[in-house]
Amino acid sequence: MKIIRIACILFVFIFAFSALLSGIFLVARPKQAQASEYTSAKSMCVMEATSKRVLESQNMNEKLAMASTTKIMTAITAIENCKNLDEYFTISPKAVGIEGTSIYLRKDETFTIRDLLYGLMLVSGNDASVAIGEQVGGSLNNFVELMNNTAKKIGAVNSHFDNTHGLDSKTHYTTAYDLALITSYAMQNPIFKEIVSTKNTKITNKEGKTRYLKNKNKLLNSFEGCNGVKTGFTDDAGRCLVSSAERDGMQIVCVVLNCGPMFEDCSRLMENAFNKYKLYDLTTFYDFQKNIKVNDGRVSDVAIDTFGHFYYPLTETELNSIKIKYDLVNELVAPVENHQEVGMTQIYLNKNLLFSEKIYTIEKVRRNSLWQKLYDVLTEW
Repeated sequence: MKIIRIACILFVFIFAFSALLSGIFLVARPKQAQASEYTSAKSMCVMEATSKRVLESQNMNEKLAMASTTKIMTAITAIENCKNLDEYFTISPKAVGIEGTSIYLRKDETFTIRDLLYGLMLVSGNDASVAIGEQVGGSLNNFVELMNNTAKKIGAVNSHFDNTHGLDSKTHYTTAYDLALITSYAMQNPIFKEIVSTKNTKITNKEGKTRYLKNKNKLLNSFEGCNGVKTGFTDDAGRCLVSSAERDGMQIVCVVLNCGPMFEDCSRLMENAFNKYKLYDLTTFYDFQKNIKVNDGRVSDVAIDTFGHFYYPLTETELNSIKIKYDLVNELVAPVENHQEVGMTQIYLNKNLLFSEKIYTIEKVRRNSLWQKLYDVLTEW
């Protein structure tokens, strides 16, 4: 009995000690980031395109394969670096028979870059991407270098491109945030925007052969305001989608990387963004007095104003937290020049500075003196 009693005490002691240890480990274990309720994507970013404000994200800075969403960068790089999009050129053998999705280019066919951009963005032609790169860059290597330089210019510093089509490569990657930045930039270009919003079209080579193209982006037909952008899939990248939509002047860009239900998830994410946020021109909230006293002038005051606009997406709650500060001179002494700096405005969301700009005079004021009046008479005469 004594042995059994000792064994029971040891068992209780071991159990209590184990529970204590597991409790310690449980507290010490870092909490995982809460996943978005709207998507199962490995990485995601929802951005308002004008302000570049991130409205929702999940692992948005993780470097991942991007598949054919690469072609967003291919397209905007070509548009910005091609002197004539409508000039015909001959398809080289290097652009024929490229692995993956194709528009089935043939050696010595003649196309324009504009036509191939539709083949690139609507049906994701890998062969079209190579033909575009060769023609615009002089060589594929030169064109890929242009793509990387363009990414740096945009601010996509965590991206690197090895090719024009997005086939898997260890050093070909981006992040959801970078891809949202790139797309927001590209959507400012009217040619790019027109191409990616096209549902169906046809392209005809100089020899008269016509290809009919249908956009793979299903959201163009199902989501209100959808105007782009690009689908993608490879084994490494999984299913990827960059989508965009515009409502009431607000352009939303949504990126999901490695996401099975990519169309459904993008729909939910964008709908949620449109429901929560509205785009405001915060400069319309200015309420400073629009004139300043002038001493020794022909008139007693001078009109002042600002010239900028600042658009920013806000929730209703955030709208009530906007504060605007003004720093203005009390008075001026004539003569006063037109476009003379007289102060500064600052727009804050809580304690965060969102925007600032200078305040200027918008007219001249001459001195009120006998000599000035005489000078004016002689000048007019």
